[in-house]
Amino acid sequence: MAPVTTWTGREATALRQALRMSVTAFAEHLGAARRTVAKWSSQGGSVVPRADMQAALDTVLTRATPDEQGRFNALRTAGIPGAPPSITPALSATAADTGADRHDGTSADGDVRRRDLLRGAAIGVAAVPTAAPLLDALVAPGHSPATLPSIEQFSRDVVAVKRDYQACRYERVLHQLTPLLSALEPVRAEAEGGHRAQVDVLAADLYHVVGSVLLKVGDRGMALVAAERSVRAAGASQDPVAVAASARIMTHALMSNGHNAQAVTLAGNAADVLDRGTRLDSTDAVAVYGALILRGAVAAARRDDRDTAHSMLDEATRAATRLGYDGNDRWTGFGLTNVLLHQVNIALTLGDAGTAIAIARTVPLGKVTIGERRASLHLDVARAYTQWGRHEHGLNALRAAYEVAPEGVRCRPAVQRIASDLAHHAKGSTRTAVLDFAQTARIPL
Repeated sequence: MAPVTTWTGREATALRQALRMSVTAFAEHLGAARRTVAKWSSQGGSVVPRADMQAALDTVLTRATPDEQGRFNALRTAGIPGAPPSITPALSATAADTGADRHDGTSADGDVRRRDLLRGAAIGVAAVPTAAPLLDALVAPGHSPATLPSIEQFSRDVVAVKRDYQACRYERVLHQLTPLLSALEPVRAEAEGGHRAQVDVLAADLYHVVGSVLLKVGDRGMALVAAERSVRAAGASQDPVAVAASARIMTHALMSNGHNAQAVTLAGNAADVLDRGTRLDSTDAVAVYGALILRGAVAAARRDDRDTAHSMLDEATRAATRLGYDGNDRWTGFGLTNVLLHQVNIALTLGDAGTAIAIARTVPLGKVTIGERRASLHLDVARAYTQWGRHEHGLNALRAAYEVAPEGVRCRPAVQRIASDLAHHAKGSTRTAVLDFAQTARIPL
């Protein structure tokens, strides 16, 4: 494979497409700002990444699989459909990419700060004091509790921790999960007959929460471990709805680790198996089916696959219409309102910040009763306004998320990135307000 002597936006875009990554995913993979990668795509051969980005692109290409390198060479040779020519008529010389967004005067320091934040996100679990005992319990569960809970009590405890998770009480969740993991195997060993399947379903739900909260605090690798255990426990239960529900957290964990193609496939296949196995003959089955399809739609959007993302959104809308209400069956929070929330996120993921905000304005907030979902909506709106350059509106949305779920906002690496973007790009009194808010909310910048 011939090396790239000098990377331009054209070659960078060819590499992104060869890897089948969205603009957002490729930016995170490189440690660059999303707007920088978007600029490479829009300006093509007329923009030259900085020296550190040249080196990063060299490394990504070297580590690509033979198939990915082959796709890159084909795209590089044939040209990228829709990409600008190597030199646009408006430019007499190739413009160097400083990482700046010309209309708001940001500097190259923005990408450096984002890489620092992404490195912090990779070890974000260390910022949450109660996460280490959970990881210890996940890797090597401790001694059995002195008093073994009954299956009924264990079930109530799992329900309680799932409620706390949906209410964004993450520190309490982390504290509760450790003894639950220690009790799981002893409770399972004591179960007999039909109770064994019941405990397996509870185990699948428990590991689902473990994976979800680890994703929130930034430990993607261990979240994948927890997701795999959820899938195993659900399979042992032979409950088709439990199996499909566990596929949701596995899909989410795959996405968070950059495996979006596999996530789309898993979500679609698991939903199909659930449909064929149950004929969606219960509200639980319909809700889990719809939630799986939505998760697949998000994964497709992260691959810049608009057709699949919108097709899956349409299917989820049909499932929500069939369900007929906004509920929380099998802890999915699924319904037509939930579909709207995902439409906001998907529009944002595809780079359509204006569309995301327009959809968000149609969401009936009164029907978003789960704190975690409401906070996520406000965070999506904050990201959209920040991308749009409406920094004051972005700050207001971030404040709204904090009012709904202060603990959840404080510990999530994604929030740190939004706040950092606002602090770096906002001007004057808005920037001062962002810094004051970050200090009050204890969000590191």
